[in-house]
Amino acid sequence: MKRRQFIASIGMALASLMLAIGLPLVNPHPVAAADANLLVSAAASMKDVMEEIKPLYQQSKPNININYNFGASGALLQQIQQGAPVDVFISAGKKQVDTLEQQGQLVPGTRGILAKNRLVLIVPKNVVGVTSLYNLKDSKIKKIAIGEPRSVPAGQYAEQVLQKLKIYEQIKPKFVYSNNVRQVLAAVESGNADAGLVYLTDAKISDKVKVVVAADEKYHSPIVYPIAALKSSKNIQAAKEFIQFLSGEQAKNVLKKYGFILP
Repeated sequence: MKRRQFIASIGMALASLMLAIGLPLVNPHPVAAADANLLVSAAASMKDVMEEIKPLYQQSKPNININYNFGASGALLQQIQQGAPVDVFISAGKKQVDTLEQQGQLVPGTRGILAKNRLVLIVPKNVVGVTSLYNLKDSKIKKIAIGEPRSVPAGQYAEQVLQKLKIYEQIKPKFVYSNNVRQVLAAVESGNADAGLVYLTDAKISDKVKVVVAADEKYHSPIVYPIAALKSSKNIQAAKEFIQFLSGEQAKNVLKKYGFILP
């Protein structure tokens, strides 16, 4: 008992001394809680780059455990609206993050643009004779893979481009819809589709497809990846720190390596 009283007395004396000389008893700059778990919901097209960034982040923040949930941005939005415990959201389009912001679900000051991308037409590597988007009208192109426009931003961008080129209605019967952009890539890689519209970064990770042409950016909405922390997060400080890391040089170098365009 005497030992406990002695330790308590020492602690009280130190606290009094700190107050006397003007030192704060708590850190005025809050840091992420120890052993925090972060759930990051990100567009499917970010999968490879985010997986490579994860160990880089955890070198400096070993107490933060990052878990990813990849999918179509529209589907991820629905999950968040239905109560999924998401800390950070990275969309492949503005629409989904705009919705959350309008609903007051974002942590103020955390929204930003992580990266940009390009939409490209791809075909299997051994295909010849396809040189433009207009070739999608050709009889030899029987199936065209695109993302489901209602939930996949890449599908929305594809629709915009094809409508601007005035070939949308003509080739619509050929469409094979996918639940996310990586499924579009897989369909072309496997030969289940004769062509597909994906992001440049998706095409870069495959040795089974080739890029025919990039869509003219004036024909579609800007392809941007907004990022933000969610108010419902139980680890808002850790979420902020992760977002801050993604804007640093290490993360930027990985984004550039995979072909993303920095904002």
